[in-house]
Amino acid sequence: MTSTETGAGTAAGSGPADTGPGPAGLVLAIDAGNSKTDVAVVAADGTVAGTARGGGFRPPAVGVETAVDAVADAVRRAFDAAGVTSVAHVSACLANADLPVEEEQLAAALHARAWGAGVEVRNDTFAVLRAGIAEPRGVAVVCGAGINCVGMRPDGRTARFPAIGRISGDWGGGWGLAEEALWHAARAEDGRGGDTALARTLPAHFGLGTMYALIEALHLEHIPNARRHELTPVLFATAADGDPVARAIVDRLADEVVAMATVALDRLGLLAEETPVLLGGSILAARHPRLDDRVRELLAVRAPKAVPRVVTAPPVLGAALLGLDRVRAAGEVHARVRAFYERG
Repeated sequence: MTSTETGAGTAAGSGPADTGPGPAGLVLAIDAGNSKTDVAVVAADGTVAGTARGGGFRPPAVGVETAVDAVADAVRRAFDAAGVTSVAHVSACLANADLPVEEEQLAAALHARAWGAGVEVRNDTFAVLRAGIAEPRGVAVVCGAGINCVGMRPDGRTARFPAIGRISGDWGGGWGLAEEALWHAARAEDGRGGDTALARTLPAHFGLGTMYALIEALHLEHIPNARRHELTPVLFATAADGDPVARAIVDRLADEVVAMATVALDRLGLLAEETPVLLGGSILAARHPRLDDRVRELLAVRAPKAVPRVVTAPPVLGAALLGLDRVRAAGEVHARVRAFYERG
């Protein structure tokens, strides 16, 4: 269920996207996540001429056209700021573009908006990867609400996972960690499992005294389902206080992160080469000491040439750089865009 492909992402349209800037601008970069969308218009000299932020991108929940409508509002504002009406190439890194067929569908939807002569859609994990590397070569693991991993080489080869949940073999991410913590805490309280402080720290987060009360509140939606993600920081705090069960969950996440990275490196033939392994998303970027240390320890054993580091640059930078790669922009153009996002 992991694939290595020639090329990355799905393109719609041709012409100017491969040959250089058109009359109106060079690249429209889109990084659309589940919670927010960032867009940027890059001029031919690398100047970031316009930026805007919009809401989340959730095609599975609202449909493709409605999701693209939400992106369109941010694109319009960025175009207005840049004084343009179109660009040569659209580089879109989108959440929920998990399978090639989804990339094709989304690329067609974006191409229909006529924002650029060429359109390339990739999963948003590629934006995190490209934002953290000087050339399109490396692997990134992103752990936020979910977990995903991608890798790329300059020749266009990629490695990726479906990353659509347990049916594709995934474990981890904020939602998964919260669910795992709840499972252990519930069994600890009713006697089916061993003792863990999670049985006390999880309900206490919501001002409740027992897991039974928390289970009831979640089931009856007295506590909204969306608030479950708040339990992930509680898990890490409980692990930091020494609880063995919480620590085991954190250690398992480290194992998953390293397993994904190692497989991607192997599929790209990069295990024997010094290669960046970028760690991104809210959970990995938080640099929880136990998780961070464990990931680095395991990588040192399983992929000794890997060079792990946390990505701090905004993913929209990665989307822009991928677009510049596509139009074969000069090195100084890449450098100017990176400087814009990394300044201060």
